[in-house]
Amino acid sequence: MTFVLLDTETTGAADEDRICQLAFITKTKQDVEYFMDFCKPPLPIKFGAMAVNHITNEMVADKPEYNDIDSAKKLDELNNENSVLVIHNAKFDLDMLEKEGFILNAPLIDTYRCIRHLEPDLDSHALQYLRYALGFYKEEGEFAAKLGAEVKAHDALGDVIVLNFLMSYLIKALGDETNKIEKLVELTQQPIVIKKFRFGKYKGQSIKDVASSDPGYLDWMLKNADLDVDLRFSIEDALNS
Repeated sequence: MTFVLLDTETTGAADEDRICQLAFITKTKQDVEYFMDFCKPPLPIKFGAMAVNHITNEMVADKPEYNDIDSAKKLDELNNENSVLVIHNAKFDLDMLEKEGFILNAPLIDTYRCIRHLEPDLDSHALQYLRYALGFYKEEGEFAAKLGAEVKAHDALGDVIVLNFLMSYLIKALGDETNKIEKLVELTQQPIVIKKFRFGKYKGQSIKDVASSDPGYLDWMLKNADLDVDLRFSIEDALNS
């Protein structure tokens, strides 16, 4: 079994945006290796994206297109039932990869969904928040040095180094669970029960309490077609109980 811990950086977050950096770490019982390439996207990198990932158009001007970079070819080789793909907030990266023709054929662990299941009361589940809240920053330098890499926030390779520690944290958090990898794959697919509103009229209040005091408000929310799937599940669960 090969674990593929992956991250992308992109020209932005809109429907038209594309990948400009791909990085992943491969882990087996015998070896740990990293792959990273910049690629030239078919549209310019937006300034808002540059402010986050610090990748400029000049940095990718002479790079190959996505399908010609070595890391993309290696990812295609690993995309099978003998690998497990590990991504934080996987939908974003998989949607971007799909624009390049990549269709997932390997089991998936979304560490964002898993940490929300296992640590629901954290103030944030963003990767950089977890980097500090869970103390990964104390160990990442030594791990990066062994890889011959460097940790940079919001850089695809830096993020997968942090992701490596988050994956280890999740495995430990499962305690005596018999098959931890299967459990993480299962948690990735399960709806997340959200206990409190984090925005809006009832910010900070229990969804179940609002279901008792103002069910009409929740019914109104359910009419929104763009409502987050986990929030929809949580509202329906509160109303039904």
